[in-house]
Amino acid sequence: MTDHPALSLPAIHASHGGCWLRDGFATRGVGKGEAIVAAADTPLLMLNAPLIASRLGYPDLSGLDLLELFAFIHPARFMVPTPKGLAHALGLDAPADDDKVPQLLQEAAEALLATCEREDWAEREGAWTALQSLVRMRWPWATLLTPRIEKPKRAERWLFTRLPEWEETADRPQPAQVLLGEDAVVSRLAELTGAGAEARPAQQAYAREAARMFAPRLAERRPHVVLAQAGTGTGKTFGYLAPASLWAEGSGGTVWVSTYTKALQRQLRRESRRAFPALRNGKPPVVVRKGRENYLCLLNLEDALQGGFGGRAAILAQLVARWAAYSQDGDIIGGDLPGWLGTLFRKRGITALTDQRGECVYAGCPHYRKCFIERAARASADAELVIANHALVMVNAARGRDAAQRPTRIVFDEGHHVFEAADSTFSAALTGAETIELRRWVIGPEGKSRGRRRGLSARLADVASYDEEGAKAIARAIEAAEALPSEGWLARVVEGTPSGPIEQLLSAARALTYSRDESGGQEAGYGLETEIAQLDGAFVEVAGAAQEALEALRKPLVRLGLRLEAIVEDGPDWLDGPARARIEGARGAIGWRTDLVAGWIAMLARLGGPGDPDFVDWLAVERSDGREWDVGLHRHYLDPMKPFAETVLAPAHGVMMTSATLRDGDDWTSAVERSGAQHLDLAPRLFGADSPFDYANQAEVLIVTDVPKGDIPALAAAYGRLIEASGGGALGLFTAIRRLRAVYSRIADRLARGGLPLFAQHVDPIDTGTLVDIFRDDPRASLLGTDALRDGVDVPGHSLRLVVMEQVPWPKPSILHRARRLAGGGQAHDDRIIRARLAQAFGRLIRSAGDKGHFVVLSAASPSRLLSAFPAGTPIRRVTLDAALQSIVAGVSGSTAPATTPTEGIS
Repeated sequence: MTDHPALSLPAIHASHGGCWLRDGFATRGVGKGEAIVAAADTPLLMLNAPLIASRLGYPDLSGLDLLELFAFIHPARFMVPTPKGLAHALGLDAPADDDKVPQLLQEAAEALLATCEREDWAEREGAWTALQSLVRMRWPWATLLTPRIEKPKRAERWLFTRLPEWEETADRPQPAQVLLGEDAVVSRLAELTGAGAEARPAQQAYAREAARMFAPRLAERRPHVVLAQAGTGTGKTFGYLAPASLWAEGSGGTVWVSTYTKALQRQLRRESRRAFPALRNGKPPVVVRKGRENYLCLLNLEDALQGGFGGRAAILAQLVARWAAYSQDGDIIGGDLPGWLGTLFRKRGITALTDQRGECVYAGCPHYRKCFIERAARASADAELVIANHALVMVNAARGRDAAQRPTRIVFDEGHHVFEAADSTFSAALTGAETIELRRWVIGPEGKSRGRRRGLSARLADVASYDEEGAKAIARAIEAAEALPSEGWLARVVEGTPSGPIEQLLSAARALTYSRDESGGQEAGYGLETEIAQLDGAFVEVAGAAQEALEALRKPLVRLGLRLEAIVEDGPDWLDGPARARIEGARGAIGWRTDLVAGWIAMLARLGGPGDPDFVDWLAVERSDGREWDVGLHRHYLDPMKPFAETVLAPAHGVMMTSATLRDGDDWTSAVERSGAQHLDLAPRLFGADSPFDYANQAEVLIVTDVPKGDIPALAAAYGRLIEASGGGALGLFTAIRRLRAVYSRIADRLARGGLPLFAQHVDPIDTGTLVDIFRDDPRASLLGTDALRDGVDVPGHSLRLVVMEQVPWPKPSILHRARRLAGGGQAHDDRIIRARLAQAFGRLIRSAGDKGHFVVLSAASPSRLLSAFPAGTPIRRVTLDAALQSIVAGVSGSTAPATTPTEGIS
């Protein structure tokens, strides 16, 4: 490494390969015991304290964490939280080996502290003020920062005065009717791809097809629906952004692009810069929009800064406040707040600073005019392109307060997930966790509960004093909410001493579930469930009492909503702009919860009679590692695309669903069924383009036949040898967290000693997005994970050259799955699901023309009928583990693998 000034404080680094301690200017390897003693005696420099603590097996580890210092000095700046990532972020030489890391930590600490003394430090404003608070909190870095940060000559502005205010704007007129010409679309596509880009006929055809969704609608409830499968590498993002940007520019309207993963949202934000200017008429034409729970709530932050948080959480609040001043949009989950920041602090963390519980008071908030959430909502109303997620688009269509702002031209990218998102959006769950949240929203704080939660009385005090009928409705709602579960409900239900009609229902549901469940989950510690059928009179009677209690709550909520509507229309003297906005917000929240309660009532109303063929109902006890955390009744649509069609498709003018894995092989049947178009008697336009990649020479599928099912040591050994053969760069996908942890614990140390770092979801104290960043940044690293990584990983290049699935991804045999399987053709239904999962997982492997790699399934039980999931021409072989290892070594080394026929051993 080149020489850099270094802080002389001792530093520690621990990996699965060992521990290294640097005192002064010498680094030595130490055992875990000595490392723990050293860390307990004096504050040590370290990188990612929770991860080091996990490696040492010492959860109480604390010290001078360079990630915290980086977050203070460079808030809202991206960094991969590894020694290599830290070095790159600071312009230092990356350490060649683990034993060089402690010296890097000393150099990085000095480089960061020296930044504070530079005139060009871009994030200086607010630092001195925040530091004074952190000194009082005894933040370990505070004493080292104090002599480095000069007191400003003028008092620094408080965060809440520095943030800009959003402005009210006039409503936009409805979009003009525009017909896009094919030549114009292809020309715009050429602009986006660049002058030197090779013309791709498949991409041009895709763009022309995408343009059809923007044609003027010919009849009410008859949107233009396009289903487009575009294999990886087709260039579908620019393919739909070309007509979308043309239409938005020509019509003055808004196009919504909806994704399922945050990774694709980030990619879209980058690529949309080519299609749209940074500003148009002084406003950003592209806006990323997420659900409320993704944004920093300024009122929650103020509460945290003024004593609502204590201990380490108070330090987190100060670091988040530093970030808020420099954030692009206040997106705290997946935005420019470092994903690793929240994992450095235990207990009340990042989520406590968001609006998780629908507690927003809208215009009643002192920070309403600066609110990140309101700013995003208003910006999207004026935007040409709104980048959102499937759930938000569906919720916005179903519950949007302003019909004029609901999406009418929508591109669902990652369209194979629309069914899943609709299933979640249009479901109902009458559970303890849901009902106690409703109670808190209606009644407000009770007993010793802290925080700023406010009930209906506090939110609508002015309404109650002005409108007698409104006051009565509020009082009746509060009285009725007393019947909902309260603190300690789960213990009472488990002990058989429920209080109130809803708790009695939950207690009966729990008892019935335990008595009837045959899933095997009781012994394994998993959740339990049983269908709602053949109920005895006692259960139906308990359900009837719960239904009456919920009806008693629904009626005053409906009445209150009507009174608020009347007040807004009447416009009394005190109803200024902020008051109107607050009441409109309350109307929306009341309407949402009224619908929620109505759904619960409908579920209970059928318990004594025949089932509704449109729904699947069941009872469930939710458990994690054997610990119960929720109990209740669940209702899902058998086909959630039915409400999707009514709520999203019918009001729309044009909808496109696109994905690399939309159809099942060459069969469009399931794609059409999962679009919802059939519920409006529509025939969608169908378009398919194969991937341009040479899969015959870029990829190989290996089905390993000699790893015994259920043999964890053999499974772990196979994973370890495969990762060693590929030299890292492996993504391991598991269908069960328990097996993932078991495999990880057996191989992580051995791989690390060979210079192959291994990371894992549900093991390492790191968020999933950051794990993927680490994996992408280090070609020798490997990552183990579950379903979330089957779609959310985009790692082109050498960093991902091996995908390993522990087994065929069979659907979980739940009650809901059983019902859909019966309705969808039995085994054929399962096969479609499995092929889609295999295709999605395989899609992680080859992301660009230069990629090469192997896809391994460690299961001899891989029926040939499933193998059409892989792209045509991809070599597929059934082999022993040793033969698979030979192929992988040959592929990595560049030598020629043993010649075989593409489908050797497949019957």
